[in-house]
Amino acid sequence: MMLNLKAVKDNLSQILALTEKNIKLQTRYKFHIIFAVINPIIALMIPLVLMGTLFRFNSQFGPWTAQNFIIYQFIAYQILLLRRLNSVFPQEFRTEKYWKTLPALIVGPFNRFNLLFGIFFSHIVMISIPFTMVFIINFIFFPIDFLTILFMLIEYLLIALIMSGVGLMLGIFAISFENLYPVLGFLLNFVFLFSCISFPYQIFPTFIQSIINLNPLYYIFDFLRLTWIENNIFITLSTHQLNLYILLSGAIILPFIGVYVFNVTYKKFGITGY
Repeated sequence: MMLNLKAVKDNLSQILALTEKNIKLQTRYKFHIIFAVINPIIALMIPLVLMGTLFRFNSQFGPWTAQNFIIYQFIAYQILLLRRLNSVFPQEFRTEKYWKTLPALIVGPFNRFNLLFGIFFSHIVMISIPFTMVFIINFIFFPIDFLTILFMLIEYLLIALIMSGVGLMLGIFAISFENLYPVLGFLLNFVFLFSCISFPYQIFPTFIQSIINLNPLYYIFDFLRLTWIENNIFITLSTHQLNLYILLSGAIILPFIGVYVFNVTYKKFGITGY
């Protein structure tokens, strides 16, 4: 029992140390932080303008109207903040590689899950202010119950875990297999393109919808939005079970896959480019 407590304490210490280090590193680059907050807003301006035009010809697309579409866009902004985890991992690893501190971090007795959670928590801290502000604004316009708020926060954390698992995989390829990294980044952008992150599912033609139906991210993001507009977690859980299963499965499996790919890729290729 004492040994287990010591192991837990050691792991927590590693996670906290890495979290603190990453926060200090990221806050050195002030403009990176500013643009990380502003860029998602710019990315959502075009969908907002286009949907405003479309709502003049059609008053409703599924559950979305000109009145409640702001919920869609606010949640999209928060998703884009969490999506930065896909790029944070490669950036962190490349910075450590440049400083030649990465081998000590990887080769040393450092649990890969601690590495994942250290960057995970540091990013949560870094985006906490804009994320919370948007959440509050959304709540002012469209209030939801306390239970719905708690459930949505859990959903956001699960999505962040999914993004962390993917980010860890991208990160190791960014330093171990640099030729493949841009290809994986392109494929990931393609997946996000067909996830309905900015536009409702109902505006797309049938052949595009058939592609979207194959995308697990669509079900995850849609579950988040439905949780807010339905504002009844019991109805949401009972009527959107597939979405829930995909979200839970992704949050559990992808971090393990990320750690596995990290270990296998590093063992086979090491760190290239020195």
